[in-house]
Amino acid sequence: MSNTAATALDKEDLRRTVADVLDVDEAELTDEAHFVDDLGVDSLMALEVMVVLEKKYAVKLDESELKEVISLQKAHDLLADKLRAA
Repeated sequence: MSNTAATALDKEDLRRTVADVLDVDEAELTDEAHFVDDLGVDSLMALEVMVVLEKKYAVKLDESELKEVISLQKAHDLLADKLRAA
């Protein structure tokens, strides 16, 4: 991916995408809201989020990375790192 793609990682766009997949209000999806503890995300929903993010941002996420993504901020940080490395 180009630098344009890396700079295109907008947290509010990411918030909208994840909120849509999880079917929660964007206001509930704060940067630090824990997907499992605060939003009731189960493993299948978490996997669905990862699939959507992989497709949207054209990145590949490992299973170990999936386990790290416990909040919007963590998802943003991981995607930003992946996009910078691409």
